[in-house]
Amino acid sequence: MNSTSLRLRPSVTLLHLGSLLILFTGCTVGPKYVRPTIPAPPAYRGPDETPVSSADQDSLGDQKWAQVFHEAELQDLIHAALENNYDVRIAARRVLEAQAQLRITRSQQFPTVAVGGTGIGADLGNSVIGNLGSSGNGLPSGTVVAGTFNLSAAWTPDFWGLYRRQTEAERALLLGQVWAQRAVRMTLVEQVTTSYLHLRSLDEQLAIAKQTFKARQESMELTRTLESAGSVPLADLRQAEELEYAASVQIPQLEQQIQQEENAIRLLLGKNPGTVDRADPNALAPVPQDLPVGLPSRLLERRPDIGQAEQQLIAANARIGVARAQFFPQLSITASGGVGGSDFSTIFDPDSRLIYGIGALTQPIFEGGKLRGQLQLSEETKREMVVNYQQTVAGALRDVSNALIAVRKQRTAREQQEKLVAATQDAARLARKRYNRGATNYLEVLTTDTNVFSAQLNLVNLREGEAQSLVELYAALGGGWE
Repeated sequence: MNSTSLRLRPSVTLLHLGSLLILFTGCTVGPKYVRPTIPAPPAYRGPDETPVSSADQDSLGDQKWAQVFHEAELQDLIHAALENNYDVRIAARRVLEAQAQLRITRSQQFPTVAVGGTGIGADLGNSVIGNLGSSGNGLPSGTVVAGTFNLSAAWTPDFWGLYRRQTEAERALLLGQVWAQRAVRMTLVEQVTTSYLHLRSLDEQLAIAKQTFKARQESMELTRTLESAGSVPLADLRQAEELEYAASVQIPQLEQQIQQEENAIRLLLGKNPGTVDRADPNALAPVPQDLPVGLPSRLLERRPDIGQAEQQLIAANARIGVARAQFFPQLSITASGGVGGSDFSTIFDPDSRLIYGIGALTQPIFEGGKLRGQLQLSEETKREMVVNYQQTVAGALRDVSNALIAVRKQRTAREQQEKLVAATQDAARLARKRYNRGATNYLEVLTTDTNVFSAQLNLVNLREGEAQSLVELYAALGGGWE
């Protein structure tokens, strides 16, 4: 009976030791992550304090960009940019870098195993063999060989979750890079669309400038003929020339902006400077009314910047566990075994094996406040990331509200500007009619004509602003990265 108990005791001890290892390696110090509570408003603040939400509809941000921007040539530009843009390619590489870093960090949780061996061989010459034989040592003649073969392993059990917390932090950083990649894509769609709309606005302004210049040039030639005949004073001719030059000055300035904007778009496409093909006459179409925006709480799941900020917070929370685990003992275990012999036939002889194991346990006692400093640093970093997350959410709500206000106010301004253009055109027509009858001087014609030109250019700018407000709203709602 006693002999039986003595035989069982080693196995029981090993069982207990294994149970303790499993128990301790399942322990993870540090706080569990809990998303900060941020009360989201029930609706967005719209223009004139009007609450805006659409809980029963999908948000505009849920739609893919091809469903929002219908112009075929704009879609071609966005496709080309998403495939070739430098920032998008850099963001993709950063995701791969984060994946590699996660793999490196996670590898610390597992044992390492190494295998090695040595071999020695010598071919003794006849003269050496003869001398050795004559010495009476009885050494064998010919080739001499010897070798060893060994296998070693090392493991540091993750008792306190040090490596698991490090892996958790790196995994969060990887997801943060994924959100950052989405943010780059969303920003790229916004940049390409914004640049395209501005380019089309410049095209329309250039067309108005050329049309106005041509009309004023014809008017100036007519006034010069009348002045030569003595029908009108020289002052009228000078005022007509003033109108012509004012229009002509606008043309090279607009052409400069157009060519530079084309270069900017080409850079977004990952291409060298050059022209950008476009011909769609409806690029600056009015923005549809009653756009669905969804609930503000959905921004937490859609906006890439919010997703990235939360992953940074998760990583900071995990690093607190890393810092706390440094206070506890760390056990490292190594084992090695090998065989060897004076020739290859005896290398794997069981009698030549050698097996040994080493265990080391270290406990920090005094490090000059380093460990407490690391813990305090990780805790303060987390507090900073909480504030950063809250600020990001607040900024997202602000962006949506600003975009909603812009959509409404830009539409109202554009509608009023259209009325202004019509009024100035009619005033210019009446002024020229009075001038032709001699009822007024040319100064009234100059003033009203200048007002028409300015009103037309402003109308194009407002049409661009209204079109841009749709882009801003779509990006503010987190659309464009899918």
